[in-house]
Amino acid sequence: MQPMLVHINIFPVKSCSPLTVAHADVERRGLRGDRRWMIVDAGGKFVSARKQPRMLLIRAEFAGDSLVLDAPGMPRLHLRAAADSAGSRVTVWGDEVVGWPAGAGADAWITGYLGFSACFVFMPEECVRPVDPAYARPGDEVSFADGFPLLLISQAALDQLNVRLAAPVPMLRFRPSVVVANTTAHAEDGWRAIRIGEVAFDVVKPCVRCVLTTVDPATGTFDPTGEPLRTLVSYRRGAKGVTFGQNLIPRGRGTIRIGDAISIIE
Repeated sequence: MQPMLVHINIFPVKSCSPLTVAHADVERRGLRGDRRWMIVDAGGKFVSARKQPRMLLIRAEFAGDSLVLDAPGMPRLHLRAAADSAGSRVTVWGDEVVGWPAGAGADAWITGYLGFSACFVFMPEECVRPVDPAYARPGDEVSFADGFPLLLISQAALDQLNVRLAAPVPMLRFRPSVVVANTTAHAEDGWRAIRIGEVAFDVVKPCVRCVLTTVDPATGTFDPTGEPLRTLVSYRRGAKGVTFGQNLIPRGRGTIRIGDAISIIE
């Protein structure tokens, strides 16, 4: 059968809840609006749901050029970057970049939710964060995502995992940008270049999984059984760690849509 795009996620704020959409515009940094916002601590270092799992309960929706955020026990927040600011230096996985602030009200909101001093920062267009040159071409960029513009996972890979688990887990445990159906499990491991609809992508690196896969996105708490990571170790562990899904770099711009055919270029 023809591989097909069946799910698209945009994560407006790094480490927070996604928006599931029917279509998305692909830009050089990934999907438009994806991980352009990030939460940092008082030292300017990014805050991750790996250590603050309740971040997964923060939901964002687009409202023009701003975001509207909701979280348990918190008032609704309208989040907008202070474009007239010089910005500040922030770090994400060792990369130092400039982030625009959102203002004292937004900082008080996230500080109140997390329980320690924190603030929101926005990545403006003029901020350039290169992709690891070991996997990229000169000029490739990424947003506040961990390292690559998009993450792809086959639905069959999750189905195969869930057969092995006592309690199945949703795909959201793995936070993919795009999900593809009509393939064998982990077929993506053998791909080097694909086209989703009319947009081409390089398939550049397996995604190494971490403790974040053990956080239930519905409750923002760690799974006491350590699943699904415990089971993945038994059959998906390699020299570089436990892998599940493949990272993508766009090789063009355009719009991808649910139902798009996926062509294997290489």
